[in-house]
Amino acid sequence: MTRVRLGPEEIKYITLFESMTGATVKDCVQEADTMGFLVKKGDMGLAIGKGGSNIERVRNTMGKSVWIMEFDEDEPKFVKNLFQPIKVKQVRISSANKEKTAIIEVNRQDRKRVIGPEGKRIKLAKEMAKRHFMIENIIVQVV
Repeated sequence: MTRVRLGPEEIKYITLFESMTGATVKDCVQEADTMGFLVKKGDMGLAIGKGGSNIERVRNTMGKSVWIMEFDEDEPKFVKNLFQPIKVKQVRISSANKEKTAIIEVNRQDRKRVIGPEGKRIKLAKEMAKRHFMIENIIVQVV
């Protein structure tokens, strides 16, 4: 795993997120008007809140779209968690020329949700995978 450096803006968003949800944030990535928060394993329920109340309050306060992802020490499980609640059928990690690639298999109807509006969700997922497991790319395959 690499060491993640956060700027003052990310620290501000992490502090706000943690104070509003009670979840512990391991990392935060911003892509235009979208934020991605990587929470500690086991804190997903806290981050979402009962009936989605916490995440909705965070979205309204920040005025941004917010994605929450749960950390895991296991690479394939980590990649799978990046796309929750979408069902990822399989994750394969391959290495070629010292570069790791994650290949995820999803149902046809879930492909658009995995990529997200304007590709923002997949960009956030790729950044998190790169920062925490040095996975350079995520390829989406339809099965």
